[in-house]
Amino acid sequence: MQSVTIEGYLAADPSILAAQGSGKKRASFRVLETVRFRRGDGQPGERTTGFNCVCFNERTAEDYIAAYARKGSRVVVNGHVENDTWTGRDGVAHYDLRLVVEGLRIKRRADHEDEPAAEETDPAAPFTAELDDEIPF
Repeated sequence: MQSVTIEGYLAADPSILAAQGSGKKRASFRVLETVRFRRGDGQPGERTTGFNCVCFNERTAEDYIAAYARKGSRVVVNGHVENDTWTGRDGVAHYDLRLVVEGLRIKRRADHEDEPAAEETDPAAPFTAELDDEIPF
């Protein structure tokens, strides 16, 4: 099984739904991740990708997600990807990928209040970084 980690923002308040047969609660939400890049001609660009997520852990859904997650909350989600298929009211089969949540962290704004302000750097300065020679790939 492959594991996926996504960091982004909630597109809307999470939905807490109950299964029809068992009544078990689950949370479903959408995480938006934006990547900024430079095009070949030097112009800046950005691409936003949305990920449908579902959390089947009833306690996490009720006690954590429902209580603390709101539209715009910054989250880090890890889990695995599954195919989701359903038949619409018009009889057409629909297919989608969803992230089944195994772990979730909601980052509060207070997490960043104590951090010192980032130092401003000269954008024309060359990028330098120290690379670790022991990277296993």
